[in-house]
Amino acid sequence: MASMANTLEARPGAASTAARTGEVVLRTRQLTKRYGERLAVNHLDLEVYRGDIFGFLGPNGAGKTTTIRMALGLITPTSGSVEILGKEVATHRAQILPRVGALIEAPALYLYMSGRDNLRAVASVLGGVPDGRIDAVLELVGLQNRQKDRVRTYSLGMKQRLGVAMALLQDPDLLVLDEPANGLDPAGIVEMRDLMRQLSAAGKTVFISSHVLTEVRQICTRVAIMNLGKLVTETTIEDLVSNRGEFAVQVERGQEQQVLALLRAQPWGQSARFDSESGNLVTLAPNGRGRDLNLFLVQNGFAPETLAQQAQDLEQVFLQLTGTGEGGIQ
Repeated sequence: MASMANTLEARPGAASTAARTGEVVLRTRQLTKRYGERLAVNHLDLEVYRGDIFGFLGPNGAGKTTTIRMALGLITPTSGSVEILGKEVATHRAQILPRVGALIEAPALYLYMSGRDNLRAVASVLGGVPDGRIDAVLELVGLQNRQKDRVRTYSLGMKQRLGVAMALLQDPDLLVLDEPANGLDPAGIVEMRDLMRQLSAAGKTVFISSHVLTEVRQICTRVAIMNLGKLVTETTIEDLVSNRGEFAVQVERGQEQQVLALLRAQPWGQSARFDSESGNLVTLAPNGRGRDLNLFLVQNGFAPETLAQQAQDLEQVFLQLTGTGEGGIQ
């Protein structure tokens, strides 16, 4: 962890230039929420773009749920604002919210009714939705073959997908999901992952609050990490876990200590270390280039078995940025 602290330079709002293009679907400006002396959200500036699968991360008490509730108009900010599709939620709530679908915590389902009848019940509250739209969302979430079955017979993953179908009934531009993989088995997680990718490909923007970092790594295009009410970083997944100039090198067994000593003797290799988990040496390279590192090793009689850029683990990055230990990820 200590070695990573020297190479990680994440900063608030540090998204790549490539990511900062296109229509902003969700924007917060200096968004703040105070409960007495406690500052739950502290001047948050956030931008989410059309087509993003956006991961919203942070330890317990970071301010994620409060931010989501302000974005959905469920609670009023102390100061600052939230814009969805270019309009402030506070003043255009009736216009904006029909274009937002949300699944917060477990979906409220009628277990004795069929999946289709559950959707009809929600549709009636929304003022009516054509049967064709119900057919479309059932197909989208992969429940068309189980639509007539009672929900009590559904697996947890199917119930989650039915909840997403409810959120999609009005064909929203923005979908807000709070822990969509919570409690799902591996098959259910894969199903949810595929569904999120389908929605993004269809031009929807998906905003996910999650603590399942392996899923965030696989599915999200961009992430924001909060801690103690503040934005720690907003960036692409690629930038967050990308190589910071280090390479993983595998050498012939028994040569590790010799090569490690050689690397540490170089001005560019003083931070070299041995990773006991992978059995690789991890080091910077001369001129920051892998081919120069390979040439250096060959010239010194230690031709590497493998040499590759070293990607950072998302969980390590998260813990480094938030200063939390195991069990604090929520």
